Order: sequence, then C-alpha cells, then structure tokens
Amino acid sequence: MVLKMHGALTSGQVGEMLQITGEAARQQLLKLLEDGLVTEERRSAGRGRPAVHWHLTQAGQARFPDTHAALSVEILRSISDVLGPDALDQIIAAREAGTETRYKAAMAECTDLQDRVTKLAELRSIEGYMATVEETGDGAFRLIENHCPICAAATFCQGFCRAEKAVFKSILGKGTSVERVEHIVDGGRRCTYLISEARP
Repeated sequence: MVLKMHGALTSGQVGEMLQITGEAARQQLLKLLEDGLVTEERRSAGRGRPAVHWHLTQAGQARFPDTHAALSVEILRSISDVLGPDALDQIIAAREAGTETRYKAAMAECTDLQDRVTKLAELRSIEGYMATVEETGDGAFRLIENHCPICAAATFCQGFCRAEKAVFKSILGKGTSVERVEHIVDGGRRCTYLISEARP
C-alpha cells in the first residue's frame, strides 16, 4: 500500500511508514519480489553503495481495485440508452472491422487453415484471451480461449460475440465452418470454437 501511495521507496522508508524495522520491511519486499509484485531499482546518490528503491510492477498494480469492467458496461448502456441500439451495433461493427483488418494483415503469410488458426490463437493470446489450438484428428481444429478480457462488455451485449465469430469466419477462409461449442457468457469455463475446412 505504501508503494502505491508514495511511489518508489527504500526498505528503510517502507519500514518507517509501517512502523517496523527496515530489515523486516526488506524481507517482506523480497517476498513480494519473488511473487513478481514489486521490482528493485538501484539508485546512486554519490559515494557508497547505490540505494535500493522498490516499486510496484504491473502485476502489483493489478492487485488494487480496477473498475474498467463496470465502466465499460456503463458506457455501453449509455450509448444504447442515449443513441439507441443501432448506434451500439455500429460501434461494435467498427471495432470488429478494425480487428479483421489487423488479423488479415497478420495472416498474410499463412498458407493453409492450420497456419491461420495457429496465427489467430497467437493474436488472441496477445489480446489476453489465453488461446490455444488443438487438432481434433479429422482435419478440424479447436480454438480454445481460456479467458475473456471483455467478458463484462460481452455479457451486457452479445453483439461482441456475434461480431467476433463473424470475423473468425471471414479471416479463416471462404466457406470455413466456425462453430462455438463452449461459451463463457453462457456459463462455460471457456470459449471453444470448432473450426473445419469447407466441404466440397
């Protein structure tokens, strides 16, 4: 808490603020360092050994309340209430058009469905979906998304999920079958898509 309130501090400063010894503070900071919640920075102040200053990492920052999800839902509700459901649909369509353009550019070198599905999983993981690919054994693939970073928005407005599936169909190749067989929004542990080549 003191690093959040005051920024980078030495273990002595942390100890003083918490009314414990500097060594006790240092031991606690070392535990947080092991957990990836803080990092140390050595700062030279002239003669002697550089002082070690501790500050929060992104993982440490994430331990504090974050109302992005609630804010997203509030904004979506306001757009729908003030501008109407059609305006919300247009915003989702514009977002997905941008996503489709990015994905297509990233897949320019992909030569077959397996390459495209693998690249899609990579792109989705970068966006926080924790995506993996499994082969089903009959030439089809499972795209598994173990996390949904926009779950609050998608739960409020399933237009996001419909648009996402449409983008997948578009970028994976004409006639490719994309079927969602698990859905976080419907209570599933993850979102899973069964993807297969178009049948002649």
